Amino acid sequence: MSEKTLYERLGGYDGITAFVNDLLPRLQSDPQLGRFWQNRGDDGIEREKQLLIDYLCSNAGGPVYYTGRDMKLSHKGMGIDESDWSIFLDHAGNTMTALSVPGQERDDVVAFVLNLKDDIVEL
Repeated sequence: MSEKTLYERLGGYDGITAFVNDLLPRLQSDPQLGRFWQNRGDDGIEREKQLLIDYLCSNAGGPVYYTGRDMKLSHKGMGIDESDWSIFLDHAGNTMTALSVPGQERDDVVAFVLNLKDDIVEL
């Protein structure tokens, strides 16, 4: 029997959707990070949310096809700096705690996210 994918270990589509549903409101309401969602319409935010779900599902080994841009292009020009990145990581950690993500899966998610840093942080 083969080892389960991270997608499966996180609860599949529903588990990853729960993660995004918890994380995005944290980011949007953050005093520093909230600026990235100012002046965005509800439809645009919902589209972004669905793209994030698809991206995470696809990259975690799930049967979801991601149709969005790569992370570097998606974040180019946003002016995301080290402080923003650190706050994001705190919120992601708090989301994993709130959802009781087990240790190994938590470590795997952190490793994946840290590999994206150079494509997201500009300053």
